[in-house]
Amino acid sequence: MPQYRLEFTAALEIFAQICDAMAARGFTRPVLVGGAAVEFYSMGFITTGDFDLCSPAQDALEEEFQRYGFVRPSGPGRATRGWVHPDLGLGFEVVGDMPLDGAVTRDHIALVEDFENGPPFAIISVEDLIADRMGQYASGTAREMLAQAKTLLRLHPEADMDYLERRVRHETGGDFGADDVLDRQN
Repeated sequence: MPQYRLEFTAALEIFAQICDAMAARGFTRPVLVGGAAVEFYSMGFITTGDFDLCSPAQDALEEEFQRYGFVRPSGPGRATRGWVHPDLGLGFEVVGDMPLDGAVTRDHIALVEDFENGPPFAIISVEDLIADRMGQYASGTAREMLAQAKTLLRLHPEADMDYLERRVRHETGGDFGADDVLDRQN
């Protein structure tokens, strides 16, 4: 079992409880995307300061945030669109209705059912996460994302390379493919 930071583990446990509460209310579980998904799949090798989520039921999700003690930071220099749990120091933000603007189907959203014996939570697939990192890299605004994509693939050699090829091509406008993510020694 990977050794995650204590605050990350605590945040995932609360996230799983919120996912369970949303499911109990008849909503789909919010999906973990972005940096926290990278931290999860990299087994703590790459760390983050926030949890980006996708949910079509943002109002209900924000009600659950409040029930679980999250607050919106306020005051000078504290403007944010997200929520912070005072004990965790990590922000949670709803970044969209669907992961990657709907390019990800429910078939490619993983359900993590065995984390710290808690309820299950939903997370974007590692292939879609790698494709997202490559899309950011291809945009020219986040050159460090290539290293994240390579690290994720190195840690997950079981990734579906055919699906990864399609997703990387889609996210990069055809400029890159799965071969560009493979770690090759020159």
